[in-house]
Amino acid sequence: MTKNLPEIFIEVDYFQKNKAGNQVCGDSFMSQKLKGEGRIIGVLSDGLGSGIKARVLSAMTATMAMNYTALNETILRTARSIIDTLPKDEVKQIGYSTFCILDIDCFGNTKIIEYETPSFYLFRKGESIKIQKQRIPIERPDLADSYLWISEFRLEKEDRLVCFTDGVSQSGMGSEKLPAGWESQIEDYIQNLLLRQVGISAEELSRRIVIQAEKNDGYNLIDDASCCVVYNRTPRNLLVCTGPPYDPQNDSYLAIRVKEFRGKKVICGGTTASLLARELHIPIKTLPQQADTKEPPISSMDGIDLVTEGILTLSRVERILSEEEHGKAQAEGAAEQLVKLLHNSDQITFIVGTCINIAHQDPNLPVELEIRRNVVKKIKYLLETKFLKDVEISYL
Repeated sequence: MTKNLPEIFIEVDYFQKNKAGNQVCGDSFMSQKLKGEGRIIGVLSDGLGSGIKARVLSAMTATMAMNYTALNETILRTARSIIDTLPKDEVKQIGYSTFCILDIDCFGNTKIIEYETPSFYLFRKGESIKIQKQRIPIERPDLADSYLWISEFRLEKEDRLVCFTDGVSQSGMGSEKLPAGWESQIEDYIQNLLLRQVGISAEELSRRIVIQAEKNDGYNLIDDASCCVVYNRTPRNLLVCTGPPYDPQNDSYLAIRVKEFRGKKVICGGTTASLLARELHIPIKTLPQQADTKEPPISSMDGIDLVTEGILTLSRVERILSEEEHGKAQAEGAAEQLVKLLHNSDQITFIVGTCINIAHQDPNLPVELEIRRNVVKKIKYLLETKFLKDVEISYL
């Protein structure tokens, strides 16, 4: 049976732009979902200066912070190890990188550790919420008045966390409109944006904030600008069916699961589509396609969001997700449409039929190496590791 899906989903996304004239961004962002614990951890770091040197510092910081946090090391040990490990700048003689660590468990319990970074914002029901912070001094010979700030609270449904580097908060500094920078006005900007676009995604909100920072600098960023947004919301579910069941007696069971699934639905494979059309009494219609395209045609069924060919489409989806092949600009391609649905979904269920398709099976290989199942496993791995999706495969 399909697993019980949780009522909330933690969406984490970020957007960044380089300082004008730089090819490399000096900020780094990393995130990871620890499936065994149901935790999500993320780190936003800003290295000293800009360009490649700053990137090295921020990447080292983010990597160390992620590893120590995943191992539940103490905050002081984490900070101390990062500070002592970073290479020193030849001119300023300090090894310096800011960081903001996010640690959210499966119940929404959240811990945020900030070091020399602009303060994060928490928005609840469109309003900014003030969170009490604990200040911990950090002794270091190369920098006076250095502190860690620790916040702990429960993330509620529809809450948004926003954190960013000083390329955002200091944007516009020295201009007539923002002589002291944007820091004092960011809160109002985000609040007004959330009031106008209640359901704005984490991806879009982070992008809008960085683009506005670039605008503040006259479209020439004075510093690298990065923004991370965490959005606690109702999950978007997707069901992908590919291949008929091994036992034809399970055809009706598959049809029931498709009919009762709450979310978007995709069918990959002509045989699977015909089976479901028969069981659900829904006709299949082949949609017109461009004459010059070599891709298999897309079909339609009432109540199904996408009906495609099977193994060719799934194989191309796997190549696009692994960046071996870039999706075409046209939106008509079956693989591109499926990739878009996967990106826009949070919890994805694959129902993989185990009936052998002679066209795809080498009789000299064991059944486990059947092409369709291997491709789905690769897609599952990419979705979980690269895009932090919750993915389940059910064999039938």
